[in-house]
Amino acid sequence: MAAKTTVTTNLVEHPSSSSYESVVDQKGHTIETTKHDEELSTDGDNPFADPEVAERYIILYEKAQYECRHVFDPTLTWTPEEEKAIVRKLDWRVCLWACIMFFGLQVDRGNLVQAVSDNLLDDLKLSTNDYNTGNIIFYVSFLLAELPSQLVSKIIGPDRWIPIQISLWSIVAISQAALSGRASFFATRSLLGVLEGGFIPDIILWLSYFYTSRELPTRLSFFWTAYGLTTIITAFMAYGILHMRGVLGWAGWRWLFLIEGLITLLIGLASFFKMPASAVETKKWFRPKGWFNDREVRIVVNRVLRDDPSKGDMHNRQAVTPKRLWDALRDYDLWPMYLLGVLVYTPMVPMGTYITLLLRGIGFDTFVTNLLTIPSSVGHIISLIVLTQISERLNQRALVAIAQSIWVLPCIVALRFWPDVMDNKWGTYAIITTLLCFPYAHAILVGWVSKNSNNVGTRTVSAAVYNMSVQLGSVIGNNIYREDDRPKYRRGNSVLLALNLLGIVVFIGTKIYYVSRNRYRDRIWAAMTEEQRLDYSRNTTDTGSKRLDFRFAH
Repeated sequence: MAAKTTVTTNLVEHPSSSSYESVVDQKGHTIETTKHDEELSTDGDNPFADPEVAERYIILYEKAQYECRHVFDPTLTWTPEEEKAIVRKLDWRVCLWACIMFFGLQVDRGNLVQAVSDNLLDDLKLSTNDYNTGNIIFYVSFLLAELPSQLVSKIIGPDRWIPIQISLWSIVAISQAALSGRASFFATRSLLGVLEGGFIPDIILWLSYFYTSRELPTRLSFFWTAYGLTTIITAFMAYGILHMRGVLGWAGWRWLFLIEGLITLLIGLASFFKMPASAVETKKWFRPKGWFNDREVRIVVNRVLRDDPSKGDMHNRQAVTPKRLWDALRDYDLWPMYLLGVLVYTPMVPMGTYITLLLRGIGFDTFVTNLLTIPSSVGHIISLIVLTQISERLNQRALVAIAQSIWVLPCIVALRFWPDVMDNKWGTYAIITTLLCFPYAHAILVGWVSKNSNNVGTRTVSAAVYNMSVQLGSVIGNNIYREDDRPKYRRGNSVLLALNLLGIVVFIGTKIYYVSRNRYRDRIWAAMTEEQRLDYSRNTTDTGSKRLDFRFAH
């Protein structure tokens, strides 16, 4: 075997977390191979090491009026210890507050499940089908608001829009204490959906300003861990608040909406002061020292740009043009992940929505029911973190995320075919709890969509469209358990089983699709001469995931 030497080059200026290395054998032949991101060092993965590439991006960032362009430094170096210290600071300043805001979202989005355990439906003279309709109205409103909210966020900045969102929906959440019947129930469900829609992709956009593509899924796992913690905390809160039934003549669920809505309002008002627009804008009159010293600011900005140079091709208050919007929507390479969003969470929706009604129906009282939801939340947190860490360590998405659907499969089979389901109280509870402990793949898929978007404009739209797909799945899921199928929901569980099996097939198909797309591009790239590759890198009009030198994560 011929000896060889390795020289790292920057032939491609693609905005991804991979680079190419030239392998030169003894005969002088150059072979291009992919150098994956897990092999890269802090200062070795620098697409701006080539002065020509750096100059082009300086011009691009200036043209876009990128807010951090004055600290862009292609030659800056830093130690792994410095980077770790900065990431820890980001986790405390950025990620922690994102989790607190998500707590506020889930408090107001999830307390309906607890309220119905306190006879809300009977008090308002609503049926199970009315409850389904209310949930469907919420998710349709949420879905329709996703993209408009994301576009507004891109114009005025997520640091402004998110606090406005939280404050507005908390007012609606508080008003639920005055619900009087079907009309007011449906109206508040719709308003909550409209105001909460877009919050999750807005938060993801904000987080992407501070974290690299490799770091984002783990931070999103913290984000959805807050979901599980919220469920646990609010279950204990509900246990106490629902005991207030009769105070001032109010039902317990009215106190629940009032108190939890006020908590969210406080979070919304605080968020105006807790969300800087970017790493270079942390100094304000109420925060005169800012979060970082001058060197730390430069490291925060440059580490993110070296991971994805496209993050500087738009200002953080720059609107997405109609052309960018259309280009992002018709990017068919992202459609498989949108299909996953519709399918893979739907089988779990009815259990999450109906858990308190199901537990009440098999004989548990209001207060025990809310406490019995806690074990599934604890299991959900643990499995979510473990799954996301496995995905990051293996640098695999589809083949790790599929564990979610595989976990759920035997539980749905048991619910569908076990003769004693709903008759055996503790056995049914065990199946439901096991199902709801499923390893949630949402953090993996959100990070996956962001990475494969490979462009700020596309990422803005794709995050919203992916979340719209998830909400569409929630609409479907909330329409599967029907009044005439009670109490064992055999027909509904048959539908859930079919959807879960289809999700497994789509996970495998998505993996195959992206592997095939990468191999296709590899063949085209290999057929080009070095001069053609260099000319393509410098002059192509292809952007985002359409670049020949971009490879899809899978």
